[in-house]
Amino acid sequence: MFKLIRSRKGKISILALWGMAIFLMSGGLALAQDPSGAATLAADSTAAVNFTWTLMAAFLVFFMQAGFAFLGAGLIRSKNTVNYMTKSFMDFAVAALSFWAFGFALMFGGSAVASGLMDGNAWIGYSGFFLSGQAYDVSTAELWIFQMVFAGTAATIVAGAVAERMKINAYLAYAFIVGAIIYPLYGHQIWGGGWLSTLDLGAGAVDFAGSGVVHAVGGFVGLAGAIMVGARIGKFNADGTSNDIRGHNIPYIPIGVFILFFGWFGFNAGSTLAATELRISIIAVNTLLAGAAGAIVGLYYSIARTGKADIGSAANGTLAGLVGITASCAWVAPWAAVVIGIIAALVMKGSSYAVERWLKVDDPVGAVSVHGAAGIWGLLSVGFFADGTYGNYTTDGPFVTGLFYGEWEQLAAQLISAVMVVAWSLGTGLLLFWVLKKTMGIRASREEELEGLDMPEHGLAAYPEFVSPQK
Repeated sequence: MFKLIRSRKGKISILALWGMAIFLMSGGLALAQDPSGAATLAADSTAAVNFTWTLMAAFLVFFMQAGFAFLGAGLIRSKNTVNYMTKSFMDFAVAALSFWAFGFALMFGGSAVASGLMDGNAWIGYSGFFLSGQAYDVSTAELWIFQMVFAGTAATIVAGAVAERMKINAYLAYAFIVGAIIYPLYGHQIWGGGWLSTLDLGAGAVDFAGSGVVHAVGGFVGLAGAIMVGARIGKFNADGTSNDIRGHNIPYIPIGVFILFFGWFGFNAGSTLAATELRISIIAVNTLLAGAAGAIVGLYYSIARTGKADIGSAANGTLAGLVGITASCAWVAPWAAVVIGIIAALVMKGSSYAVERWLKVDDPVGAVSVHGAAGIWGLLSVGFFADGTYGNYTTDGPFVTGLFYGEWEQLAAQLISAVMVVAWSLGTGLLLFWVLKKTMGIRASREEELEGLDMPEHGLAAYPEFVSPQK
């Protein structure tokens, strides 16, 4: 079996057979419900404005990939810049296809939120594969593209955690599995009508825009990858102390964060899927305030520790604040968003210390702490700060109410969800990277790592004028 999997023809054959079987089971080329959109528009006069809102939000989230690319490249060494940019570019493309073929159906099958998504259960969906059959529909396509850019975000988070030492072929294989299986199956539990969302506690486990579904999944799969691939050469000394390996382009860092911050308005406010849900103004305000609060904490944390105003610390503080507010952005008041952003930045700082000093894990860009730890805080913050003024993605109930407003059950539901996302993401991540390690290998050779991965894996240098010509 392992010989078959290791061969290129074996891999292609297995994927082709798997894809063909699911395509045929899903209805193949059966007539769709409304592929032109005419019936949808006739039934709902607001459909056009809501479609436009959701698609524009999806395009904003798509552009966040550029932010991740700039930020991560700035935080690593110049000799790995092409490699990092390639991974950030290609993981989105790979995850797009795997989410189209498999992930979307596994995530939303059974939710009945759009045409072709009727079949599924509390654990897994099984309708909508390849957007075929009844899923060939304008409403289903709208939901798919918005969810696909979220899947791409979850996939690209891991690039930073394994930067500067992971083989690109293994990384792209990882991206396929995340988009096809790992991200969708936890996402089904929250957004696809799965068992977490139907807990008989509060409004069930909720996550408005993905602190857990997107960020914690990416962060803890990233932790698994960083553990399995090992630390970079020179990161840790024999006595266990760590060395600071500086990034090569500081201006890339704020550029990347500005792009991410901008895209986050699509991430959070766009998750209403409707411009007619006027709560979008509160969501946008909360997003901005939490990000700003995180930036201030990050900056002054560095000043307190070193006497220097570190833009890198402010950048990660911003991102932690944004990750932290993502789950609760629709359900809290602006003052709570500031508090959530402050705590998220502090959680991120504490996690960064623990990951490096206690776990001895090398995370070059802080992805585990920014996305994983702050994502868990984001889930829990709903259970504390939700004020009961907004329902579950609608002005109708059930309204989401937290501990500070007299309800303890929502916090219990959020805690269960937090435990599940850590167990699922870390567990499946360790299994995935172990399988990749045993089959195709995940770590670049010592010689390649010391030279930098750009030339060995890509034959290109990001800054060729600074590379000595080969004799």
